[in-house]
Amino acid sequence: MALHITDDPAADELLTQNPLALLIGMLLDQQVAMETAFAGPLKIRERVGAVDAPTLASYDPEALEQAFRQTPAVHRYPGSMAKRVQALCAEIESRWGGRAESIWTEGDPDGKEVLKRLKALPGFGDQKARIFLALLGKQYGFQGAGWREAAGDYGDDGSYRSVADITSPESLVKVREFKRAMKAAAKNG
Repeated sequence: MALHITDDPAADELLTQNPLALLIGMLLDQQVAMETAFAGPLKIRERVGAVDAPTLASYDPEALEQAFRQTPAVHRYPGSMAKRVQALCAEIESRWGGRAESIWTEGDPDGKEVLKRLKALPGFGDQKARIFLALLGKQYGFQGAGWREAAGDYGDDGSYRSVADITSPESLVKVREFKRAMKAAAKNG
């Protein structure tokens, strides 16, 4: 398994090998391009020295915000996103023993349970949780019973709705086209 989300081999390798990096990328995926969001964990690692829950949860908040603000910024809202990443890491540290993958592996959970666990994370609403569950199922090897149903439309096979469906530059274009069409439809009514 190898993810191809950012078009940056080093960023994609980190996402593939580090479940927390993937979760942070999903958290950052709002109001910025998907590639920018999912490249964020690599910038964090380069500036902080690690992408692990204990380090980020206990990192000095002002220093973390400064790391997010360095050019190029990790996110267009570096202050609030540094706080969100720190809150997410604190939750993973306290609830999941510092291991993000425990959210989808501990106790052999089904799709419904993983969705519930994701929605309980800081910064993860229903839609973000469903998209991440679809990403786990489609590209990260999660095979818990009922994951497609729990992910809703994002779990549909052969769809191009979200980051869960990006496996190549061509699929990225299809996802962008789908998102543009949805925005146009919402705007028109």
